Amino acid sequence: MRFVRSNPWLTAAGPILFGVAFLAPLIAQSLEAMRVPAPLGLEPIHFGLGLGLSMGIVAAMRGRWI
Repeated sequence: MRFVRSNPWLTAAGPILFGVAFLAPLIAQSLEAMRVPAPLGLEPIHFGLGLGLSMGIVAAMRGRWI
């Protein structure tokens, strides 16, 4: 079996993609399930996208999630 080298841009963008593609909908659905309004009068998905993107950027810059 031959392993293919991963694209460094895709590897670096992994946390950002995870934040936008997984965390954002999870945050939005959690807010809706708990019937908690999103802060600043935003829609839950918009708040989730902002928070997920922010968390992904921080994780990419630090190199870890915690």
